[in-house]
Amino acid sequence: MTLITTTSELNAFCERASSCSYITVDTEFVRETTYWPQLCLIQVGLPKEAVAIDPLAQGIDLTAFLELLQNPHVIKVFHSGRQDVEIFYHLSGTIPTPLFDTQIAAMVCGFGESVGYDVLVQKFAKVSIDKSSRYTHWAQRPLTEKQLTYALGDVIHLRIIYEKLHKKIMDEDRLHWLEDELNILTDPATYSVDPYAVWQKIRVRSPRPRQLAILREIAAWREITAQKRDVPRGRIMKDEAMLELSASSPRSQADLSRMRGLSHSFIKGEEGRAVIELIEKAHSLPIEDCPQVKRYEDVQPGSSALVEMLRMLLKIKAEKYQVAQKLIATSSDLEAIAKSNDLTIPALQGWRREVFGNSALALKEGKVAIGIKDYRITLIPLEKA
Repeated sequence: MTLITTTSELNAFCERASSCSYITVDTEFVRETTYWPQLCLIQVGLPKEAVAIDPLAQGIDLTAFLELLQNPHVIKVFHSGRQDVEIFYHLSGTIPTPLFDTQIAAMVCGFGESVGYDVLVQKFAKVSIDKSSRYTHWAQRPLTEKQLTYALGDVIHLRIIYEKLHKKIMDEDRLHWLEDELNILTDPATYSVDPYAVWQKIRVRSPRPRQLAILREIAAWREITAQKRDVPRGRIMKDEAMLELSASSPRSQADLSRMRGLSHSFIKGEEGRAVIELIEKAHSLPIEDCPQVKRYEDVQPGSSALVEMLRMLLKIKAEKYQVAQKLIATSSDLEAIAKSNDLTIPALQGWRREVFGNSALALKEGKVAIGIKDYRITLIPLEKA
């Protein structure tokens, strides 16, 4: 078991790693009290070696490792690596490349949606993981042998998982299926938060353009403030409070004082004044500049029933090709196919169109039906009258 705590040790390890065809990578971090994750440990596996790197060790310089993450000849293997990649992107301004994610690869290989690491370890390495150290405080020092054993297990077993999943994908010629998803992970836009788009992740029951404009302004202010102070969003304001503000639209501190979920100091202080100004700003916008609720102009009668039929079709195709349903099409994709003629929907692009999209359009156009044949649910071509 190796814990690297000095720059010289790290440089020597990275020199060895640079000659490998791939490395497995995982991180441990804490984020409960900050906006940005605090990196506490980096685990790296080579085909015949695994180490833990302590980024909190006094005087350690991570430059050699960050350069290794950019080595075009070494594949960086993660499992559910979005948060790990986000950490390295925030740390260095670059994204590890080339990259392979075993959770996405498992979805391509028919292991279901968001399959856990422990499931794949059990399947491919035939061992069970001791999860008792999962929720330890990784920022505390010294780290125990039990913690390091747990942490290194996340990259040791990942080597076996990667090799077997990669072989299966290559044997079944599905690498291009995987690459479409990996492109999202390696796109800087995935990790660059637009404060004025954050409101879209908040569910609004009865959205109206002016209400959404208020929500957009307050959500953007909260995001920017949380980043500057490096605190969680909820420390600035809860989602529920933002929704109530957008619905009630208080125009003065007196109105604001009647709101729930806001402290007296917030209402009477600089933050309260800022919220009132944001609400006034939203009210001053022309209605056409307010967020609009997306509506499909060409909604067809019976579209709700068609969505349910498309769900069944998706299940048929997922079982046939042994791939996770979520990877082929989302619920939003199905609703969009049923309610519009938009051919730019992701489920109608690339390999997804071959696997699902063409059949979905044929079902919508009445060219095929879903029926029973040989005791199995299947697609049945319809003859022209």
